[in-house]
Amino acid sequence: MFAAVTLGLFMMLAGIVPQQADDAAALDKVDVFEVSGLIDSVVARGIVHAIERSESNGAQALVLQVNSRGAVVDEDRMRDVLLAIRDSSIPIGVWVGPSGAKAHGWSALLLAVADVSAMAPRATIGRTGLPIDVDGTPVSLGEASALLRSGTLETTEARERGVLRLDIADEGVPVLRNMLFALDGLTIKGTQLDTVVELIDESGAITREAATTRFFKLGTLEQLMHTSASAALAYLLFAFGLALLIFEFYTAGIGIAGFVGAISTLLGAFGLAELPVRPLSLGLLMLSVIALAVDVQVGIPRVWTGIGLAMFVTASFTLYGPVQEETLRLSWLTLISGISSMALAFVVGMPSMVRTRFATPTIGREWLIGLEGTATTDIAPEGEATVHGARWRARTNRATPIKSGQPVRVASIDGVTLDVEPLEGAARDYREMRKTRED
Repeated sequence: MFAAVTLGLFMMLAGIVPQQADDAAALDKVDVFEVSGLIDSVVARGIVHAIERSESNGAQALVLQVNSRGAVVDEDRMRDVLLAIRDSSIPIGVWVGPSGAKAHGWSALLLAVADVSAMAPRATIGRTGLPIDVDGTPVSLGEASALLRSGTLETTEARERGVLRLDIADEGVPVLRNMLFALDGLTIKGTQLDTVVELIDESGAITREAATTRFFKLGTLEQLMHTSASAALAYLLFAFGLALLIFEFYTAGIGIAGFVGAISTLLGAFGLAELPVRPLSLGLLMLSVIALAVDVQVGIPRVWTGIGLAMFVTASFTLYGPVQEETLRLSWLTLISGISSMALAFVVGMPSMVRTRFATPTIGREWLIGLEGTATTDIAPEGEATVHGARWRARTNRATPIKSGQPVRVASIDGVTLDVEPLEGAARDYREMRKTRED
């Protein structure tokens, strides 16, 4: 008798398990959209599109997973995002996670308009700055709104002050799966969420299975544009792109460097347009590259190189302004990488590369041979000379030093360096070189 009861119970459980497993799979899906980094126009458009997609694809709820330092869109664009969340036809939850994530600046306001909100342990929220009016009413985070304008709260403090809209007794929602557990059974906008089903395994233990989640991110092109709008990458792309374009200009051609430079400059310009850039600093950055380019033609760093580097350093440190209550700053690693790379490029690398490319016989400067000019500095054996109204790097025979102001004649050209000789008293080897060339 006992064996028959045991067998019947086992068969009953065996029938329940697959049935309940099917029930878990049959639950309406929950969509998850990742909001990472600064909320720029690309991310703002992505949030609105995610809401529209979830409203039409049968999802029972949408969860925005947030880890953001703030928003760089204008107030009207941010208001559109907040209205889309508030007026959505399906429940929308905001989870600040994973552990240690941030919801700073206007990104914190997403929690104020969402139907439910939660944070992972050690996550922080705050520094919202001035509030945004929606339908004439400032978006509020409850009693802590004033504190959060310039300060931050961690998960436990935010829950205690009523910032979060989920009644969870622990220190936070550590993973997204726990967020789905917390949503189960809530009635939002007239819809009761059914995000969890209980399963009974073969031993009779009860386990909980969450509904299937569908994860969405920005598309490839959108992700590229969003990435280029990061402070460090926009700065480096724009500066290096301009340097590559200058290089192509002096090498009199359009090659790989010019193509890469154009793409980098465009991506960097897009990123800077999305970020809070100081116009004067941006103008100084562009002028610094022009100043650095002045000395490239003569192939040696001079006064303009020093001026350009000083302008570039100043522009790098002052390029970005504040984002809500936080100032957007470049890391020391980014600053050191950008400044040192530009210095090496214009002091060492670019002059040598330009000389190498100009050393080809097809450059079309043979007409300079035989022209007369004036030594701008002492040439012993290297210096500078003015020929045909332009200053050139010049070199003479070691046995024939030339004083500043002395007339010279171009004997030959090596890249962008002129081999010169005095009009009178040149060493015999130069005379022989010219005679051999004329014959």
